[in-house]
Amino acid sequence: MAKLIVLQGGQATAHPITEEDTIIGRHPACGLQLHSNTVSRRHAHVFREEDGYYLEDLGSGNGTFINGKQIAEKTRLKHQDRIKLGPMLLRFESEDAPESAAAGSPMPRSSSPGHLEQTDLDVDYKSGDDDDATIMGTVATTGGFGVLDVQPEAKLKAVLSISRSLAGTVEVEKILPRILDTLFETFPYADRGCILLKDDESGEMIPRAIKHRRADEDASVKLSRTIVSKVLTEKSGILSADAASDTQFEASESISSLSIRSMMCVPLLSLEGEPMGILNIDTLNPLNQFQNEDLDLLMAVAGQAAMSYESARLMASFLQKQKQDNEMEIARGVQRALLPDQLPELEGYEFYASYDSAQAVGGDYYDAMTLSDGKICLSFGDVAGKGVPGALIMSRMSSCVQNTMEFVSEVADAIGPINNHMCANAVEGRFVTYCLITIDPKTNLMTLANAGHMSPMILKPDRTIEEFHEDSIGLPVGVVEDYPFDVVTRTVEPGETIVLFTDGVDEAMNPAGELYTLERMRDFIAKASPKADELGKALLADVRRHANGRPQNDDITIMTFGRNA
Repeated sequence: MAKLIVLQGGQATAHPITEEDTIIGRHPACGLQLHSNTVSRRHAHVFREEDGYYLEDLGSGNGTFINGKQIAEKTRLKHQDRIKLGPMLLRFESEDAPESAAAGSPMPRSSSPGHLEQTDLDVDYKSGDDDDATIMGTVATTGGFGVLDVQPEAKLKAVLSISRSLAGTVEVEKILPRILDTLFETFPYADRGCILLKDDESGEMIPRAIKHRRADEDASVKLSRTIVSKVLTEKSGILSADAASDTQFEASESISSLSIRSMMCVPLLSLEGEPMGILNIDTLNPLNQFQNEDLDLLMAVAGQAAMSYESARLMASFLQKQKQDNEMEIARGVQRALLPDQLPELEGYEFYASYDSAQAVGGDYYDAMTLSDGKICLSFGDVAGKGVPGALIMSRMSSCVQNTMEFVSEVADAIGPINNHMCANAVEGRFVTYCLITIDPKTNLMTLANAGHMSPMILKPDRTIEEFHEDSIGLPVGVVEDYPFDVVTRTVEPGETIVLFTDGVDEAMNPAGELYTLERMRDFIAKASPKADELGKALLADVRRHANGRPQNDDITIMTFGRNA
């Protein structure tokens, strides 16, 4: 069922739309009654048509707005549209609204430290002819607490007060309302206050906390765009007052609807001294206007408030990072568990494998198992991409190969189903370069299907290097369904050692930006020990020497196996 959420007094109250045409207004006979003198008796109505719900103004005095724009004719409502009728704020929720968007979620969490989601809090900007604010005074930024020789006792009291109120609070969402609560104690004649923070991505100032002296006050805070721009640009606090003329108001209009009489707006500066938002308070009482000493005091309080907010934000980021690190460490353990605990033991053969991911988890993969007919199966691959996405596909590949090889023992019968499985529901751009090998211990026959991977290098007893012809290399796994892979066979002769590797080996880079290269790898293998474990360990060590301390930029996986001389 569609709903209208009334945002009033810091609360969100849901009103289900049960009628085809719901009148909204001040009159008790309205389907949704709003208690505000600035809302017309019959202000607007929400009605349903075949394609959804619509909102239409009924000739109200103060207009009807959707997402900050006044409407002149019926306008279709979308889920989470913000509606403003005079000072009253509402939010529309469609019939298929997710549970997470239910009433009572006044302030969504930030999706990232630098990105702020839009809120239901409302701030009106005045600009052009409507911007009638007059600047009465300014205070430049002079440090965290302002010039301490000006009102030192009042400043110290205010700073201690806000420090006590924020002590122990590490939740960013709770910091900002507490700052406003403390400001209302420091400035007892303040009527409204708000804190706006800058979104790093869009540069837009987004309201994050608003407070009214009276609980039933729902008028949106009005800000001068000129003043806000000046505060952010000059990093200075500004004291201003609206034009003194009251001729624009009708005699019957209540005092609560008059424009701001006196306002203070100060910047919230980050630890680097850059403006990250503004703090604004105003009073509607013409007998208690703010003075220059109030602005100076507010600057001091804003300095402490900004530091408290930055500390809470940094703590939240640290805790989030710590949680992510813990989760990544768990993922690392899970991925390591997918690799074989031990390599096959076959008389006359040696096996070795090493795996080093560039991040906590990676996209390289190897496996080794003994099949039901006694053959040794070696599975070796490299997922396009690294990190978490590569690790997820690597885990799927591992499961696919193990399940397939449980029922077949021929490479030709296995490579097709493995490829088709990885093609099903494949993630775009995420494929696997892959080698599937079996070794028959009775005949020493090696059978290989190469799906887009570098050819294994074979060290022969005469110290020459042999590689499979490039014509035997097919497309990577997960690219084309039912691809006809070539299967090649070769007898493993006594004294031969085969090296499989991922591109993290030949593309390892040193501080000068020079790659390890396949040529250097061939030269090294030709001079290395023919024993599988010694060759594998020596090759990895040589790659490390070449990198010379440069951080690893790709996963490095090496598998070697050979037949004893």
